[in-house]
Amino acid sequence: MNYEEHEQIIDSSDSYQSFSERRFGLSTSKFFFLSGLFVGTLFYLGVLIFGNNSILVLIHLEEYQNFLIDDIERLKSENAALQKQYFELKELDADAETAKRGVVAP
Repeated sequence: MNYEEHEQIIDSSDSYQSFSERRFGLSTSKFFFLSGLFVGTLFYLGVLIFGNNSILVLIHLEEYQNFLIDDIERLKSENAALQKQYFELKELDADAETAKRGVVAP
């Protein structure tokens, strides 16, 4: 086999190669399989980032949880102040009732 025959064999095999074989060195079936796998992976990542159970939803829920924790602390302190005010008023009412009866509070 001489050089010219060898070049003819190589040239004839190039004409039968598909696009994926010429560009990527893969057979057509492997190319479609890897393309499908790539598209599936992209779809899965899209669902992870933007879906109903996604990372963005988790971040929003954590922000809402922090807001609720802060609101609970604010309401607890407001409740304590109101209870203090209530008991002070209740004490004043008790003193007023004892004064009406004529009993002097110590």
